Amino acid sequence: MLTLHTALHPTTSQQTTHHKRLAQVLMVGALALGACSSSWVQVTPEGQGVRVATTQDIASCTRVGTANVNAMDNIGFVQRGAARLQEELISLARNEGGRLGGNRVVPESTIENGRQTFGAFRC
Repeated sequence: MLTLHTALHPTTSQQTTHHKRLAQVLMVGALALGACSSSWVQVTPEGQGVRVATTQDIASCTRVGTANVNAMDNIGFVQRGAARLQEELISLARNEGGRLGGNRVVPESTIENGRQTFGAFRC
């Protein structure tokens, strides 16, 4: 049974247990968010007709604009997986490329702090 003193002034052991449980809850929450992150960005109807291409694929195409896209590269203190981040950025670029009237997007930069630039083209 806890005394009033113990309830008001937890021991170091009780504080450590509390902190461990809090850390576990936060970690599970972050992992759960990371597991469902692929559904955060849906390809729009305009983006459905846009494909990722290489610079060789768009040699005879017309540039219609630039898609500067960004997504969270971490959730709290948990770094997101590179593959999921790239997938999300591509979906965003396809959406923007379709909005600009294009049907191809080409990566023009590497991912930096969750940001990437794509060229949008009409072929």
